[in-house]
Amino acid sequence: MAVIFLIAIINPLYAQEISGRIFNFEDSPISNVSIILNYEEIAKTNSEGLFTLTGSYKLPLKLKLEHPDYYIKSVTLSQYKTVLKLTALDTTEDLEKVIISSAYQKESKVIIPTSKISSQKFDEYSPTDLVSAINETPGVYIQSGALNTNRIVIRGVGSRTLYGTNKIRAYFNGIPITNGTGDTSIDAFDPEDIENLEIVKGPKATQYGTNLGGTLLLNSKTALEGETYFRNNFTVGSFGLIKNNVSVATANQKLALNINYDHLETDGFRDNSNYNRNALLLTSNYKFNDKNEIGVLVNYTDYYAQIPSSISKSKFEEDPSQAAFTWGSSKGYEDNKQILTGISYTHRFSKNFSNTTSIFYSYLDHYEPRPFNILDEFTTGYGARTLFAKDFKFLETKANLSFGGELYKDEYHWKTIENRYEDNNGNGSLEGELLSDNIEKRNNLNVFATVTLPLTEKLKAQLGINMNTTNYNFKDEFNLDENNKDADRNFDPIFAPNLNVLYQFTSNVSAYANISRGFNYPSIEETLTPEGVVNPDLGPETGFNYEIGSEVYLFNSALHMQLSAYLLDIDNLLVADRVGDDQYIGRNAGKTEHKGIELSLLYTHMFANGFYISPYVNAEFSNNRFIDFVDDTNNYSGNELTGVPNKKVNGGIHIGFKNLVLNTNFLHIGDMPLDDANTLNSDPYTVLNAKLSYSKDITEHLFVGLNVGLNNFTNETYASSILINAVGFGNSEPRYYYPGMPRNWFGGIKIGYTI
Repeated sequence: MAVIFLIAIINPLYAQEISGRIFNFEDSPISNVSIILNYEEIAKTNSEGLFTLTGSYKLPLKLKLEHPDYYIKSVTLSQYKTVLKLTALDTTEDLEKVIISSAYQKESKVIIPTSKISSQKFDEYSPTDLVSAINETPGVYIQSGALNTNRIVIRGVGSRTLYGTNKIRAYFNGIPITNGTGDTSIDAFDPEDIENLEIVKGPKATQYGTNLGGTLLLNSKTALEGETYFRNNFTVGSFGLIKNNVSVATANQKLALNINYDHLETDGFRDNSNYNRNALLLTSNYKFNDKNEIGVLVNYTDYYAQIPSSISKSKFEEDPSQAAFTWGSSKGYEDNKQILTGISYTHRFSKNFSNTTSIFYSYLDHYEPRPFNILDEFTTGYGARTLFAKDFKFLETKANLSFGGELYKDEYHWKTIENRYEDNNGNGSLEGELLSDNIEKRNNLNVFATVTLPLTEKLKAQLGINMNTTNYNFKDEFNLDENNKDADRNFDPIFAPNLNVLYQFTSNVSAYANISRGFNYPSIEETLTPEGVVNPDLGPETGFNYEIGSEVYLFNSALHMQLSAYLLDIDNLLVADRVGDDQYIGRNAGKTEHKGIELSLLYTHMFANGFYISPYVNAEFSNNRFIDFVDDTNNYSGNELTGVPNKKVNGGIHIGFKNLVLNTNFLHIGDMPLDDANTLNSDPYTVLNAKLSYSKDITEHLFVGLNVGLNNFTNETYASSILINAVGFGNSEPRYYYPGMPRNWFGGIKIGYTI
């Protein structure tokens, strides 16, 4: 169901202007809604659900609203009624919306506001830059050491992960992209292929595993029904950047098919930082009839990325473009080949009851020569996910029940090999003797159910429960007899309840609250002692999330404001202690408290001549602390949580006039502790970016667009990622800093042809 606000403004001094916003049932803006007049599209909503009509229109004016995910709706504007509040669906039985469980595979269906990033937001940045668009979200901070090195921190959760991301769960078109130990790599996906990204902060999305960090739901672009197109976006830029994205898509009443190919290469601004990636994405849906449809997903990525690694403070200040000495000498790199495939089948038992079941398979082949050893590994993963969705009547109003389960299994094979780069005459890494050979089998089962109940006309509640069970099997293929480290680890089942409450004061003002429990399991490496023996006392970290907030639309929906406050208490905090070069052990170290305030403001003003201006600001202010943390003889209780900024503020201005759009934005990151003792802090920094775009329909079928952008145009020197609790071995300095990109430019041309 969509709620549509249309405001007709009549001014005798100017041409008549009709503008408004379109929202879905959860009060999230809907982009790409077509406004049809006399069978001709005269406007389309933008990423904020906003549209405007300019020209000399005579009232009454009959319009048709079309979107592939909603029923077509006709509306009439008249001089006697200038403010209309409409629903996209009538209440008659023949127009009652059929619940489609496949939508639950791509949306969280959380009734309280979540953060949604549209493809239009990704377009405001460089086509290589997935991170900056996500960093606009209050409460979410991605530390990016390189294109292939990203750590996602949500409300302080995940900051203690040394490399990568492992405190969230992520899905692409409803298929899990998080492996058996919770590691997630979003750099395998091209931002130009993503239609939208939903971020659920905290353990609120019951049906996706209640990880303490939260959930990411990525969905790919698809053609609209009746549309066939070819699109190509070619980009060049600083440091040898070349990127080319090609998309071919078609859709009719039965079949939808999308094929996307992407090539990206760059020399990087640092020594030993070349990057080369090729990716192919295929998605398809076929509708047999009104009751049955099938979907296919294939995503293949092949990339080679050199690793400059982190550097010390003195090296960072001297020349941030240099690589770490040992990584440069060994010419360290990673070579990745990975594939994700899935098949989904949806069956509608009735108008109000449906099921979507998916089976999926993933494969990752990873080879990484490092100064201390060479890692040679591959992972195969497979599983199934099923979800039932049922509408029913509760207090004479529509309610909903969804339930299902997800089984994920993977098998991880990894070897470490001696690296003899020092004996290779400066030619980089050279394989020596085998050091270890291991196999890990990891099993994860989630069972979940969620019920959404309208308690009154304005009050709605959502109650969910998730049950998880996880076990690991570790097989040592290298050591024999008494030195063999074979082990099993079965964790006790965890039950995680979740309650969301939403109160709609008016159509423009709502308030909400959440109480939820979440958890994070340790990886199997964290469960091992330095001697390689499983520690049976190490368990998952658990916590409760408490959140309140409000969402408000003012000035005829021109101003959108969202404010929230949260408290997240985590027990049995998982800590990775470094005991050697790339050697870590895990332990449950105590408690942390995460609390903060998040604010989003967006204002859009449309002028009669087609000019618009839209300033926005997103801010978070947090206080994350160790409540109980004793490390050997060191008591860090009361200290600030390591690797989390105390504030993050970003904003900008969107300015548009007809075919020309200017996007400006800034990102300010406050200082953050580099070590648990809080003796060192990173410096705060601010980065400014801008992008200018021009688009033109050359013919009815041919579209051309041009864009040019400048990132970090003040040439700020900053650390885009840090390595917490870094240790210097021998007489070397600790290597805390991953330098951020200096001033750089990009520009490109887009060509699209629609049949």
